[in-house]
Amino acid sequence: MANLQTFVSHAWQTALSIVKLILKSRPCSMPPYSKGDDEIVILGNGPSLNDTMALHKDFLRERHLLAVNFAANTPIFQELKPCFYMLTDPVFFTRTDMDNVQILWSNFANSVDWDMTLFIPTSARINKQWKELLASNKHITLCTYNMTPVEGFHWFENMAYSRQWGMPRPRNVLIPSIMQAIAMRYKTIYIAGADHSWTKTLSVDDENRVVSIQPHFYKEAKSEEERIRVDYMNIKLHEVLESMCIAFRTYHTIQRYAKTVGTDVINITPNSFIDSFPRKKL
Repeated sequence: MANLQTFVSHAWQTALSIVKLILKSRPCSMPPYSKGDDEIVILGNGPSLNDTMALHKDFLRERHLLAVNFAANTPIFQELKPCFYMLTDPVFFTRTDMDNVQILWSNFANSVDWDMTLFIPTSARINKQWKELLASNKHITLCTYNMTPVEGFHWFENMAYSRQWGMPRPRNVLIPSIMQAIAMRYKTIYIAGADHSWTKTLSVDDENRVVSIQPHFYKEAKSEEERIRVDYMNIKLHEVLESMCIAFRTYHTIQRYAKTVGTDVINITPNSFIDSFPRKKL
């Protein structure tokens, strides 16, 4: 009976995913491929990245790097000069009123003097002004990817992932970052700054509002802190926990897929809460 239920569940998820792929997925830009023996480090925004930077800078400099979110607004961006950059959250394309978002696009246009590939979702619509800023910098190559969530039979997931039609449920920027690194055929992918210790800072105030403090390796802009505070006022605790659960479960899906294609995903983040990838102490 359990096997039948599993089959029916996978069949239903596969059918739903096919519909999503038809409705949401679009042709995407093919990413640059690695030579096969290259290694890449994905720089998450967790606070532990400061220690990794301080103690293991040579390790980072000797490998290709992928940065995310507001890293371009920090000194490490110019210091490490990442080859790749990943944007996922709609806030980067829709909130033209936010100072730190405007600074981000300005930094792309004016600060990048090395070759860098910028990944954005196929669904993203870049503000005309920002698009012109990007076009003014010949060092930046724009690549698109599909964020369509794909679930179902493993053979179906593997096929959709390998063709970049979609990916495991992208609950945060680290998920598409790892999937793009796999798509670029890196054999070894290191994950730094992926603390994911959100439950330590999660609470509910006396007015039943969820308070989620998500510390980063950089000091958060006041406008971003306020945006997060307002967003969480309308979210229930069980919804926050469900979102976290999906993220941690998705990493196990990625680990299964990575093993299928012969990629090693290694977590080098000290005290990380991610329990799916092998760990390595630098």
